[in-house]
Amino acid sequence: MEVTAVGEDFVTMSMPVSSKVQQPLGLLHGGAVAALAENVASLAGNLVVANQNKACLGLTLNTSHLKSVREGTVFATAKAIHLGRSTQVWEIKTSSEENILINISRMTLAVVDKK
Repeated sequence: MEVTAVGEDFVTMSMPVSSKVQQPLGLLHGGAVAALAENVASLAGNLVVANQNKACLGLTLNTSHLKSVREGTVFATAKAIHLGRSTQVWEIKTSSEENILINISRMTLAVVDKK
């Protein structure tokens, strides 16, 4: 997984589809897509609170698989839905190289004090 873009209101990461992240039928494993979604949302949340002596920790991840992918690279983009004092909610859309939406996820993060 690699960060490919950081914008004013989003973070995008990419992940190559290889045998390391494919399930036995050769399709991209749903757990790998979920891990990508959690990584990009967690990074985005922590960037928001970086100067506040706070950190973000995952509370929930809801993910819906829409299409399958066998090869190439997938891209996950996280955008904030809610940036509160104690929680954040992020929407993550994961697409193929052809810009076909393959997954949509929602991640809730807890905002906690750094110790």
